[in-house]
Amino acid sequence: MASEKVETVIAGNYVEMEREEGDPKSVKGKLSNFFWNGGSVYDAWFSCASNQVAQVLLTLPYSFSQLGMLSGILFQLFYGLMGSWTAYLISILYVEYRTRKEREKVDFRNHVIQWFEVLDGLLGKHWRNIGLFFNCTFLLFGSVIQLIACASNIYYINDNLDKRTWTYIFGACCATTVFVPSFHNYRVWSFIGLLMTTYTAWYLTIASIIHGQVEGVKHSGPSKMVLYFTGATNILYTFGGHAVTVEIMHAMWKPQKFKTIYLLATLYVLTLTLPSASAVYWAFGDMLLTHSNALSLLPRTRFRDSAVILMLIHQFITFGFACTPLYFVWEKFVGVHKTKSIFKRALTRLPVVIPIWFLAIIFPFFGPINSTVGSLLVSFTVYIIPALAHMVVFAPAAARENAVERPPKFLGGWAGLYSMNVFVVVWVLIVGFGFGGWASMLNFIQQIDTFGLFTKCYQCKPHKA
Repeated sequence: MASEKVETVIAGNYVEMEREEGDPKSVKGKLSNFFWNGGSVYDAWFSCASNQVAQVLLTLPYSFSQLGMLSGILFQLFYGLMGSWTAYLISILYVEYRTRKEREKVDFRNHVIQWFEVLDGLLGKHWRNIGLFFNCTFLLFGSVIQLIACASNIYYINDNLDKRTWTYIFGACCATTVFVPSFHNYRVWSFIGLLMTTYTAWYLTIASIIHGQVEGVKHSGPSKMVLYFTGATNILYTFGGHAVTVEIMHAMWKPQKFKTIYLLATLYVLTLTLPSASAVYWAFGDMLLTHSNALSLLPRTRFRDSAVILMLIHQFITFGFACTPLYFVWEKFVGVHKTKSIFKRALTRLPVVIPIWFLAIIFPFFGPINSTVGSLLVSFTVYIIPALAHMVVFAPAAARENAVERPPKFLGGWAGLYSMNVFVVVWVLIVGFGFGGWASMLNFIQQIDTFGLFTKCYQCKPHKA
């Protein structure tokens, strides 16, 4: 009964806060609520599913060429479930933190709760600093990856400009995301974004099957340990999109429902990633080892051009998803987070975009950078830190006794939950960070040695005069 009462307080307070934004009965209010102010479970589902599959959809066939078909499928299923598990842990910690703070009469009006604040409130400043470092660094490189992907994709429609020039152009375009206040305001964008990745995934599947296998196709993966663990880490990265989990959850009117939403979003994402990666790898095999963007191997048609354009728009949306938490952190640092002026907040946010733009020009390695970010950053941000934090928070008997949400009985209670957490930490530390970090860094260094930093056109065909 106590937990039900607390949950009612949380949801009630949050709905109250959101309803104060404007008159819902006016035409302007109705339009704003329809297109702009999203906080339902459906909005959260679209946000989670749309955020999980962006440019990584185009690199999964490349991972399959490194892993082989069987390992590729098994790793997707395995990391999909593991990612859903740690999202569940984060949601429990968020609700625990928010409940404790609301009991202390803390008002979250005009304040977006973030992961580092949850760690700070539950575990102290050292956990906060570790969480802040890993989360911000991951989101920084996540935004960099979106810019690289934009340049890589548009090149397949218009190769009159090299990829580096396209990166300059799209960096300026993506900077406009500074005007989107919060995750509430991605309602329409999340919906459109998921439609775009759904189209692209099924285009890759159907186009590869129609194209058929290339002459003399080889499926030699896995052939080297370095490639094997690089591919596995890219899949670890695929299902590690919940560095923005807390911000999406905070945008919900009933954040307690998030854990189910994330699992359902992951299951939908698997219906896109498994068929597309399998079909492209079946058709092109080892050719993918030197073509990290799957679109580069398919013949140019209006359907492929549509996929490129839709993915470009989606990557712009995903850039906003990755960058918005960074905007919040910067706003809090300079003291304008609670300012209601969108224009003032937008101006304050602009310096965040500059290092992202610069890094995308230095390291334009589409594919290898995903694996490197996955092994060195996602492994801690998304898997290890949430599992460890959950174990430490609920280590005292009093904390378990007074927990807002207890583990379900089918997991085996607290003992089963702790066993799962220990497994996640050990597995990701050894396989994801250890072997994955070793393999990804070797592969990344090889790309630098082969192409050099600031390369104008990574994996481009020689331009015809």
